[in-house]
Amino acid sequence: MNKTTMLLNDSAFISALQGLQSFVIETGADIDMAYDWVSDQSGISSFCHDPAAFDCFYDVFMEASN
Repeated sequence: MNKTTMLLNDSAFISALQGLQSFVIETGADIDMAYDWVSDQSGISSFCHDPAAFDCFYDVFMEASN
């Protein structure tokens, strides 16, 4: 199993993504603040090196920010 598969199956990461929309709507967070929040909530210090995980994050952020 590679890192991408593991991260997309990480329950803490998925849970953070599920809460991201509310966080962005409530705070008006920009993408940097949202990234930091997901990192903090999931306990994952960085996921920008993981294209699939970052794409999921980006899609959720963009949906919430529109």
